[in-house]
Amino acid sequence: MKALVLSGGKGTRLRPLTYAMAKQLVPVANRPILGYVLEHIKNAGLVNVGVVIAAETGQQVKEYVEDGSVWGFNVNYILQEPLGLAHAVKTAREFLSDSDFVMYLGDNLLQSGIKSAIKRFYEENLDGLVFLKKVNNPQNFGVGVFDEKGNLIRLIEKPKEFISDLALVGIYIFSPKIHSAITRIKPSERGELEITDAIQEMINLGYKVKAEILNGWWLDTGKKDDLLEANSVVLDEYIEAEIKGFVDGQSKISGRVTIEEGAEVENSTIRGPVIVGKGAKIINSFIGPYTSIGNNVRIVRSVMQHSVILENTEIIHVERIEDSIIGKNCKVYKDENHHRAYRLSIADYSTLEL
Repeated sequence: MKALVLSGGKGTRLRPLTYAMAKQLVPVANRPILGYVLEHIKNAGLVNVGVVIAAETGQQVKEYVEDGSVWGFNVNYILQEPLGLAHAVKTAREFLSDSDFVMYLGDNLLQSGIKSAIKRFYEENLDGLVFLKKVNNPQNFGVGVFDEKGNLIRLIEKPKEFISDLALVGIYIFSPKIHSAITRIKPSERGELEITDAIQEMINLGYKVKAEILNGWWLDTGKKDDLLEANSVVLDEYIEAEIKGFVDGQSKISGRVTIEEGAEVENSTIRGPVIVGKGAKIINSFIGPYTSIGNNVRIVRSVMQHSVILENTEIIHVERIEDSIIGKNCKVYKDENHHRAYRLSIADYSTLEL
């Protein structure tokens, strides 16, 4: 079995952050989302991995994944125009050959991984296994519909009326029969070859397609609030109390806080779960729960919580930051001369709440 990891797309829902980086490389608990995906693939025992990339951000993905040796992979990079998920499979046909494969969207996070689902795929001799998760807003997703015997019979994209609350997660396992189904479908109204149409065609052709209903958490990190939620969940799940950097005697560290090597904390309070990246400096500040602070960030006389701060950013004398994502190499500060007016330098498509 092979793995096909989709790491293209334009990341429009995460702009302006994704103007400068691939959405799959946005960090959650100081690790790119793509890193968690690749770890799940590694834990499932897969070694032949195709990474689908876009022209705009492909080089960044290559610089992160490199040759895949960190995970023990053989990696093939596959350049794709953004013409749909089924089109990605079509573009990767040469790499996939006649192998079974897992297709994993690179901006999704699962709690449990995919190892047990692969085992089920082979035990039940399936042609397709579709991951689904119960959600409160099914109108925003593709959903699966079942008959009275529990068989998956229909996939519907973003239904206007309630027919199911089981959403497509963005992870699939296929036999080579998916390729014949893709040849039979046409582009959707938005001009894309939809994987939901291809799976529906498999069902119509009588191929054996079933659903894997997830009990653990699933996180789609495509929007700002989703990314913050993912950061909170992953911090809760994985962060441990581990002090590798320097913390002076005037500082107070409580809860599960990881302070990486080279980081310094002076006269500050940090309440976990929090991660502080390598070389970061926290001075005369309060860092509240569910905050990820990237490498070489400098925070002085400021208060923040429930936020993601990317590397090489400075935050100085800011009374309170929360529910925020701040990109790389930014500077956020309050003028100590107490000017009443705001003075801003903001890029296109930004959102500022004052």
